[in-house]
Amino acid sequence: MNYQRSSALFKAAQKVIPGGVNSPVRAFKAVGGTPIFVERAKGAYLYDVDGNRYVDFIASWGPLILGHAYEPVLKAVTEKAALGTSFGMPTAIETELASLAVSMVPGIDKIRFVNSGTEACMSAIRLARGFTKKDKIIKFERSTKIWLIGNKPRVGYKEKPIGMISD
Repeated sequence: MNYQRSSALFKAAQKVIPGGVNSPVRAFKAVGGTPIFVERAKGAYLYDVDGNRYVDFIASWGPLILGHAYEPVLKAVTEKAALGTSFGMPTAIETELASLAVSMVPGIDKIRFVNSGTEACMSAIRLARGFTKKDKIIKFERSTKIWLIGNKPRVGYKEKPIGMISD
Protein backbone atom coordinates (compact mmCIF):
# COMPACT_ATOMS: atom_id res chain seq x y z
CA MET A 1 0.00 0.00 0.00
CA ASN A 2 1.10 3.52 -0.74
CA TYR A 3 1.27 6.01 2.16
CA GLN A 4 3.26 8.88 0.61
CA ARG A 5 0.59 11.59 0.99
CA SER A 6 -0.28 10.45 4.53
CA SER A 7 3.41 10.61 5.45
CA ALA A 8 3.74 14.12 3.97
CA LEU A 9 0.59 15.32 5.74
CA PHE A 10 1.85 13.87 9.03
CA LYS A 11 5.16 15.75 8.66
CA ALA A 12 3.24 18.98 7.98
CA ALA A 13 0.92 18.33 10.94
CA GLN A 14 3.87 17.81 13.31
CA LYS A 15 4.92 21.41 12.65
CA VAL A 16 1.65 22.87 13.93
CA ILE A 17 0.00 20.15 16.08
CA PRO A 18 1.78 18.65 19.13
CA GLY A 19 2.71 15.09 18.17
CA GLY A 20 1.19 15.67 14.73
CA VAL A 21 -2.26 14.42 15.77
CA ASN A 22 -5.16 15.72 17.85
CA SER A 23 -5.55 12.56 19.90
CA PRO A 24 -2.89 10.22 21.29
CA VAL A 25 -4.97 7.30 19.97
CA ARG A 26 -4.17 8.49 16.43
CA ALA A 27 -0.40 8.73 17.00
CA PHE A 28 0.40 5.14 15.87
CA LYS A 29 3.54 5.04 18.06
CA ALA A 30 2.20 2.09 20.06
CA VAL A 31 1.69 0.04 16.89
CA GLY A 32 4.39 1.56 14.68
CA GLY A 33 4.11 3.40 11.43
CA THR A 34 2.68 6.73 10.39
CA PRO A 35 -0.93 7.82 10.96
CA ILE A 36 -3.19 7.30 7.95
CA PHE A 37 -4.93 10.48 6.82
CA VAL A 38 -8.51 9.82 5.73
CA GLU A 39 -10.00 11.75 2.81
CA ARG A 40 -13.54 10.37 2.67
CA ALA A 41 -15.78 7.50 3.72
CA LYS A 42 -18.86 5.70 2.43
CA GLY A 43 -20.78 2.90 4.09
CA ALA A 44 -18.35 0.64 5.96
CA TYR A 45 -15.26 1.91 4.13
CA LEU A 46 -12.65 4.62 4.68
CA TYR A 47 -10.51 5.96 1.83
CA ASP A 48 -7.19 7.59 2.65
CA VAL A 49 -5.45 10.45 0.84
CA ASP A 50 -3.31 7.88 -1.01
CA GLY A 51 -6.33 6.07 -2.49
CA ASN A 52 -6.21 3.03 -0.18
CA ARG A 53 -9.52 1.54 1.02
CA TYR A 54 -10.09 0.17 4.54
CA VAL A 55 -12.96 -1.48 6.38
CA ASP A 56 -13.85 0.93 9.17
CA PHE A 57 -13.92 -1.18 12.33
CA ILE A 58 -13.79 1.96 14.51
CA ALA A 59 -17.02 3.56 13.20
CA SER A 60 -16.10 6.84 14.91
CA TRP A 61 -15.99 4.95 18.24
CA GLY A 62 -19.63 3.87 17.92
CA PRO A 63 -21.94 6.58 16.61
CA LEU A 64 -21.74 5.51 12.95
CA ILE A 65 -23.95 2.47 13.30
CA LEU A 66 -25.55 3.24 9.92
CA GLY A 67 -22.19 3.68 8.18
CA HIS A 68 -20.59 6.70 6.57
CA ALA A 69 -22.53 9.03 4.27
CA TYR A 70 -25.80 7.11 4.68
CA GLU A 71 -28.29 8.96 2.45
CA PRO A 72 -31.18 9.36 4.96
CA VAL A 73 -28.72 10.74 7.54
CA LEU A 74 -27.12 13.10 4.98
CA LYS A 75 -30.58 14.37 4.00
CA ALA A 76 -31.64 15.00 7.62
CA VAL A 77 -28.33 16.69 8.50
CA THR A 78 -28.47 18.88 5.38
CA GLU A 79 -32.04 19.97 6.16
CA LYS A 80 -31.16 20.90 9.74
CA ALA A 81 -27.83 22.55 8.80
CA ALA A 82 -29.70 24.81 6.37
CA LEU A 83 -31.50 26.27 9.41
CA GLY A 84 -28.19 27.00 11.19
CA THR A 85 -25.38 24.87 12.56
CA SER A 86 -24.67 26.03 16.09
CA PHE A 87 -26.67 28.38 18.26
CA GLY A 88 -25.22 28.19 21.75
CA MET A 89 -28.82 28.36 22.97
CA PRO A 90 -31.54 25.75 23.61
CA THR A 91 -33.56 24.37 20.70
CA ALA A 92 -36.86 22.49 20.52
CA ILE A 93 -35.23 19.49 18.85
CA GLU A 94 -33.01 18.96 21.93
CA THR A 95 -36.14 18.47 24.03
CA GLU A 96 -37.64 16.16 21.41
CA LEU A 97 -34.48 14.03 21.34
CA ALA A 98 -34.24 13.99 25.16
CA SER A 99 -37.90 12.94 25.44
CA LEU A 100 -37.33 10.13 22.93
CA ALA A 101 -34.24 8.88 24.79
CA VAL A 102 -35.99 8.98 28.18
CA SER A 103 -39.00 7.11 26.78
CA MET A 104 -36.79 4.39 25.29
CA VAL A 105 -34.53 3.62 28.25
CA PRO A 106 -36.10 2.38 31.50
CA GLY A 107 -34.70 4.09 34.60
CA ILE A 108 -33.75 7.34 32.90
CA ASP A 109 -35.76 10.28 34.18
CA LYS A 110 -33.63 13.05 32.69
CA ILE A 111 -30.73 13.28 30.26
CA ARG A 112 -28.05 15.86 29.48
CA PHE A 113 -26.32 16.00 26.11
CA VAL A 114 -22.63 16.87 26.11
CA ASN A 115 -19.98 17.43 23.47
CA SER A 116 -17.28 14.96 24.52
CA GLY A 117 -16.42 12.03 26.74
CA THR A 118 -14.47 14.42 28.93
CA GLU A 119 -17.51 16.65 29.42
CA ALA A 120 -19.61 13.56 30.17
CA CYS A 121 -17.11 12.42 32.83
CA MET A 122 -16.96 15.88 34.40
CA SER A 123 -20.79 16.01 34.55
CA ALA A 124 -20.95 12.53 36.08
CA ILE A 125 -18.40 13.49 38.73
CA ARG A 126 -20.32 16.66 39.63
CA LEU A 127 -23.56 14.68 39.83
CA ALA A 128 -21.98 11.99 42.03
CA ARG A 129 -20.39 14.56 44.34
CA GLY A 130 -23.65 16.50 44.60
CA PHE A 131 -25.70 13.39 45.32
CA THR A 132 -23.30 11.80 47.82
CA LYS A 133 -22.08 15.07 49.39
CA LYS A 134 -18.55 13.61 49.21
CA ASP A 135 -15.51 15.28 47.67
CA LYS A 136 -13.30 12.24 47.14
CA ILE A 137 -13.63 9.90 44.20
CA ILE A 138 -11.73 6.85 43.01
CA LYS A 139 -9.78 7.39 39.82
CA PHE A 140 -8.43 4.57 37.72
CA GLU A 141 -4.98 4.85 36.16
CA ARG A 142 -4.69 4.22 32.42
CA SER A 143 -8.19 5.53 31.82
CA THR A 144 -8.71 7.77 28.80
CA LYS A 145 -10.40 10.44 30.92
CA ILE A 146 -8.12 10.26 33.96
CA TRP A 147 -6.33 13.49 33.07
CA LEU A 148 -9.31 15.63 34.02
CA ILE A 149 -9.01 14.74 37.70
CA GLY A 150 -6.24 15.94 39.95
CA ASN A 151 -3.22 18.06 39.25
CA LYS A 152 -1.06 15.72 37.15
CA PRO A 153 -2.45 15.43 33.63
CA ARG A 154 -2.08 12.24 31.61
CA VAL A 155 -3.21 11.40 28.11
CA GLY A 156 -3.70 8.19 26.18
CA TYR A 157 -3.67 4.60 27.35
CA LYS A 158 -0.08 4.25 28.52
CA GLU A 159 1.72 5.37 31.64
CA LYS A 160 3.65 7.85 29.48
CA PRO A 161 1.87 9.78 26.71
CA ILE A 162 2.34 8.39 23.22
CA GLY A 163 3.25 10.88 20.53
CA MET A 164 2.19 13.86 22.60
CA ILE A 165 3.89 16.38 24.82
CA SER A 166 4.71 14.65 28.09
CA ASP A 167 3.65 15.88 31.50
